[in-house]
Amino acid sequence: MAGPPRRPLTLAEVAAGSENERLGVARDSMLRNPRILKAELGKPMRNCYNLPGFDFSYGLYIERTDGGVPAAIGHWNTIKPRTNLTRNMPRDFITMNRGALKAGCTTARQFNLYYKAKDIRRKDDEYSRLRRSPPHVPADMTYGIPARSSTPLYDLLQHKYKELWMEQQRALTAALRLKETKWQQDKVRDNRASLLRKIPVPPKEESFWHLPHLDKVGPHLSTFPDHDARKKAFSASH
Repeated sequence: MAGPPRRPLTLAEVAAGSENERLGVARDSMLRNPRILKAELGKPMRNCYNLPGFDFSYGLYIERTDGGVPAAIGHWNTIKPRTNLTRNMPRDFITMNRGALKAGCTTARQFNLYYKAKDIRRKDDEYSRLRRSPPHVPADMTYGIPARSSTPLYDLLQHKYKELWMEQQRALTAALRLKETKWQQDKVRDNRASLLRKIPVPPKEESFWHLPHLDKVGPHLSTFPDHDARKKAFSASH
């Protein structure tokens, strides 16, 4: 770790061949400019500001004004009570606007003149509605937040809450198994007769026997004059 910044360089401390050697006219201000000052190899940065001597004490000196220990033993330094200062209450514009309307003011100039003539201020807090009619609070009412109960460390060390949760899960699993077993017992299995009663077998369509090699052969003779007449004849026969 580097040490604290050192004091500014002087021309007498700059040796030939060092990092901050100056050629030509050299001035002390050249070695106190942080923008042109070069860092020395293996040494902490230099402080470019003029610091006071080693006998200078930094900080603020505050003289004692309370008298110290003798004054504290000799008498009590009491605080004088403050006098109630008169508060400059803000204007009551609601009351003034109501009065201005009753007086017949319609323009902004008339309202301003009414404000200057009758400067009505708001009442102090002691005349507020809460002071005049305080809320009815029970005599045994306790204000604040109730204290939290102490942490049961003995139960925490014994993992009591884990065991309670495990017992609840076991009871829930047993109840679910009992319910599933009862549902399976109450359920009646269907036999073939009941299944056929619920879902009847579709009737088998009868088809006349014909030669297999004539399945894809279309009719070669049509005795109807047109297609509509053929449809009417088939609908009448059906």
